[in-house]
Amino acid sequence: MTQTAIRSATPDDVEAIVALIRELAEFEHLAHLVVVTPQSLAPQLFGPRPAAEAVVAEVGGAVVGFALFFPNFSTFLGRPGLYLEDLYVRPAHRGSGIGKSLLEHLGALAVDRGCGRFEWSVLDWNANAIGFYERMGAKLLPEWRICRVSGDALERFRR
Repeated sequence: MTQTAIRSATPDDVEAIVALIRELAEFEHLAHLVVVTPQSLAPQLFGPRPAAEAVVAEVGGAVVGFALFFPNFSTFLGRPGLYLEDLYVRPAHRGSGIGKSLLEHLGALAVDRGCGRFEWSVLDWNANAIGFYERMGAKLLPEWRICRVSGDALERFRR
């Protein structure tokens, strides 16, 4: 069995992460929304004021999965939280515990950072992911809905 390493991403991983983001978008039927490039992602992860962090899963020297996350804050708890934006493992490596290792790594990181919550979203049609997350102890919050403002609607806030 090949050993999996979970580690913080480095600038050398940006191209692999972008390739995985594109694969994730294909899987989610959202490829038409992807505009990220290695050049646009690198400063967001490694610039002077990073907006997010990433960890990668490596098997045999190849990056086969990633998780991208950032801090958030709970006013009710008065504590920071950790928000998982995306977690993806290449299909050939699914079922080998890599997703679980990524999630456990981030959960431990949230605890180490004093976070009161570790949260993420999942598409309602992704039954495999929902089942996996529930087995990991996650509770789905059906009463909550995501609100999003982007594109032209977001630009109107500037006016």
